[in-house]
Amino acid sequence: MASVQARKLLWETATVVAIETHTPTVKSFFFRFAQPVSFIAGQHMDVRLTAPDGYEAQRSYSIASAPETTDRLELAIERLHDGEVSPFFHDVVTAGDEIELRGPIGGHFVWTVETGGPLLLVGGGSGVVPLMCILRHRAACSSRVPMALIYSARTTADLIFGDELHGLHARGDGFHFVPTITREANPPRGLRAGRIDAPLLTSTLALLPAPPRIVFVCGTNAFVETAADLLLGLGVPAPVIRTERYGG
Repeated sequence: MASVQARKLLWETATVVAIETHTPTVKSFFFRFAQPVSFIAGQHMDVRLTAPDGYEAQRSYSIASAPETTDRLELAIERLHDGEVSPFFHDVVTAGDEIELRGPIGGHFVWTVETGGPLLLVGGGSGVVPLMCILRHRAACSSRVPMALIYSARTTADLIFGDELHGLHARGDGFHFVPTITREANPPRGLRAGRIDAPLLTSTLALLPAPPRIVFVCGTNAFVETAADLLLGLGVPAPVIRTERYGG
């Protein structure tokens, strides 16, 4: 595996070149740096905002774009009503703005095609973002490493990258997309209703040709704890499970 810290962790100014709305609460911000940023799928970036009075606020956001996309870097940011940074991005930031970023960061929650699989990915809400990066890396490399993604969202409208994920599933190259909706009693056809549970994990694991080499779980603290406990109860070895937690 390539070094996950390919460059010094220094604050750099990047320019917002585009903004894309995914859901009522999630937007992607595309940044261009003076020099292309090299990273490994699953890593994140720190963002720093500085007010005129000198007050600073920092947050970490997972990278959504594939490492093979060198012209711009994508961060998908969920608006948190009590947040300091995300409302600024959603309400104030426009294309052409300059933002301070630092990274890439992280060496545990990462994957390359050379690592192989099979992989089970489990994401809740915006926890799908680093998993999307992994899937885009797989697609960019024309890899057929077996993967399955269980993605839990509140409503159909809250499925970030939903169309893209359905498209990757339709390619029939060994990736299975298993979305589940928690706050719609009757979601559209092809979407499961309900929270992640042992039967869902069991049926999804059965889609893989062998036990997963790595399981990546990302979401809120409560989501990660529940999913990890269920996986352990199903006999998935603890060393196989890698987790990343968001606040909440």
